[in-house]
Amino acid sequence: MSDLKNKLREKIEGWRPRTVKLLKEYGDVSLGDVKISQAIGGMRGVKCLVTDISYLDPFEGIRFRGYTIPEVLEKLPKPEDGEVPLVEGFIYLLLTGDLPTGSDVNAIAEEFNTRKEVPKYVFDVLNAMPEDTHPMVMLSAAVVSMQRESEFVKMYNKGMSKMVYWEPTYEDALNLLARLPEIGAYIYRKKYKGGDIIPSDPSLDMGANFAHMMGIDKPYDDMSRLYFILHSDHESGNVSAHTGHLVASALSDPYYATSAMINGLAGPLHGLANQEVLRWIQGVMDKMGGKTPDKEEMKKFVWDTLNSGQVIPGYGHAVLRKTDPRYTAQREFCLKHLPDDPIFEYVNTLYEVVPDILKEHGKAKNPWPNVDAQSGVIQWHYGLREYDYYTVLFSIGRAIGVLSNIVWDRALGYPIERPKSLTTAMLEEIAFGKK
Repeated sequence: MSDLKNKLREKIEGWRPRTVKLLKEYGDVSLGDVKISQAIGGMRGVKCLVTDISYLDPFEGIRFRGYTIPEVLEKLPKPEDGEVPLVEGFIYLLLTGDLPTGSDVNAIAEEFNTRKEVPKYVFDVLNAMPEDTHPMVMLSAAVVSMQRESEFVKMYNKGMSKMVYWEPTYEDALNLLARLPEIGAYIYRKKYKGGDIIPSDPSLDMGANFAHMMGIDKPYDDMSRLYFILHSDHESGNVSAHTGHLVASALSDPYYATSAMINGLAGPLHGLANQEVLRWIQGVMDKMGGKTPDKEEMKKFVWDTLNSGQVIPGYGHAVLRKTDPRYTAQREFCLKHLPDDPIFEYVNTLYEVVPDILKEHGKAKNPWPNVDAQSGVIQWHYGLREYDYYTVLFSIGRAIGVLSNIVWDRALGYPIERPKSLTTAMLEEIAFGKK
């Protein structure tokens, strides 16, 4: 048994009494009222989910296991030839809540090497698809096709105690995480590079191996590590994370749950924002004849855009009330590695003028940029010009958080999710009856 699994077992056994105590002794304590606007408006802000993997603070941004993004990027072990932490160490942090040592990271990397071989039939499934199949369809189908590999299903069918549901779930989660980078890279090379597949290199870490299989030179290995870490989790209420939790709550195995998560992420209101921001910026560049505007020219353009009733894509966030730290981390990467990129110059100028204008405009609760304001720009710079593929990258990163959550959901025995619905007539009766 691996050191990571033993560590996780220790953590789970120490955590379970906390959940049991809350349920038995404090289960009737109210977390707050639900308003009609929340029932109709997608349950926004309703406090009804539990996750210890990440928390979105309005002023500090995402905290992974209590650590801010700058702290994560500073404290986690890094490769000898890189500047961004190893994804394997980040996975250790999300699963256990502890910062890993270098030896912990090496152990996970070695374990991933024993798990990362993708079954041949998965590639057969991908190769059988029509050429115009969307890459997210390909990824979702590849993942769910591996359901026959599920250790959870095998153990469940044999019969096992609920107390150990987490163990085969953990096995499925690590197998999936080890294989997703190769599946993602295969989809890219098959669909956009004429089927010129680059084999996996077992000597490389997860981020470097992905860059290698994509056929992109350094520092894209660091970019891959950064992208997967920053997009890994965003509390449990966003569509992809919640979908993964919801499907897994029925004891569907992690392959079903992860495929469903990918399908949710493919929606235009969720995972497509970065490509839409990039497309908008490129449209701005066309309107300005390709030249980089100075601040005054950009200010005029932004005001004209707002006064025409349009929005500035990539700015604002439902929860955050400051610049998204995920944006800041990517901005620092750009300032170091691609400061003269023409698209980044637009992004940079927008960053310098938009927040003050949105404050003056007065309609945006948060005038600061979010993660999507920049992530697509970086992928474009390194040669990934295929918009539809960007959400595949997002999916590989998001799987890290979703699968970590599912392991803990099983460990703590969370039940099937089943909220109660009301009819519109019932809402009207409640609303009008209070007049």
